[in-house]
Amino acid sequence: MGQVLGLGVSHYPPLSGLDADMANILRGRLADPDIPAAAKDPAGWPAAMRAEWADPVAAAARHRAAMRGGLQRVRRALVEFQPDFVLIWGDDQYENFKESVVPAFSVLAYEDREIRPWAQATASAMFDAKAKDEWGGGRPNVWGERGDTTRLVRGHREAAKHLATGLLEADFDVAYAYEPLHHPGLPHAFLNAILYLDYDRAGFDWPVVCMPINCYGRAVISYKGFVSRWADRGRPADPPSPTPRRCFDLGAACARILKASPWRVAVLASSSWSHAFLVDKTFRIAPDVAADRALYEALVAGDYATWRNHPLAKIEESGQQEVLNWFVLAGAMNALGAKLAWSEFVETWIFNSSKVAAVYAPA
Repeated sequence: MGQVLGLGVSHYPPLSGLDADMANILRGRLADPDIPAAAKDPAGWPAAMRAEWADPVAAAARHRAAMRGGLQRVRRALVEFQPDFVLIWGDDQYENFKESVVPAFSVLAYEDREIRPWAQATASAMFDAKAKDEWGGGRPNVWGERGDTTRLVRGHREAAKHLATGLLEADFDVAYAYEPLHHPGLPHAFLNAILYLDYDRAGFDWPVVCMPINCYGRAVISYKGFVSRWADRGRPADPPSPTPRRCFDLGAACARILKASPWRVAVLASSSWSHAFLVDKTFRIAPDVAADRALYEALVAGDYATWRNHPLAKIEESGQQEVLNWFVLAGAMNALGAKLAWSEFVETWIFNSSKVAAVYAPA
């Protein structure tokens, strides 16, 4: 019988960048001429948001420190557990899956791959074309790594095939792939999780199995899974993402398959929570912190009925599309009866999304 460790982190792209640039998503919304001036006026913002905006660079340093603290806790849990591989649930934001096919769920049964983290970054990973030459074909990053930097990401094809087989036999019609389609490396939900869990560059040698979830649903092709101007809203929508209930049940199925396997497995949800650029009711200026807090409190309380029954419409209204990755984790932990050992909610109003890190006791 296997053993499963549950984890959650954020793959927030600006964490890999510089503090001075961390609020650039908000700056872009404030520069959008079609967003009403009243919405952009700090006088009307919540007090916590005004306090952060008073000195965004200092606030960025505090936000980075808080995120690093959570990442260190999750990293320690990985080191102590020493998994045979890490299964990562993450979103694909118009990176590997584009107009040719967008599966609801897929398993990337890759073997070892040499990744170029900065040269292969896409728009949704906040690739900075203006800095490409200065950074040797890459983009500015906190580690000073240039575009020709390479990193070996180990795969575990046997485990990926085992998981895909088990899910298909359990009536989950997942796709699988042995090679990339449109992205030569790894989409940033997966790669950033690896980079951040190795923030101190001590090494990340655990094999990885990536499982993309179509979190962006109606906006994955129409908005290319990223920021758009206010005037562009109302584009014809794509078909929706899988529902929270289906994601929750998929996580439960994954947990049962992994628990019955011969491996020790760390399962990891990779995403921030509500994204400001997806929240129309705030004119895409602020995340839906209240909605995030409500879901987080239910998670801490072990109120899985609230999670499983959460409507997709509420997810979309609150810009919580990426939290579907956490619905998969919640379903897995509920199925295993795993207890939340530690978690932290890092609130922000100006850095696009609040962040959650979590560690469940192995089950």
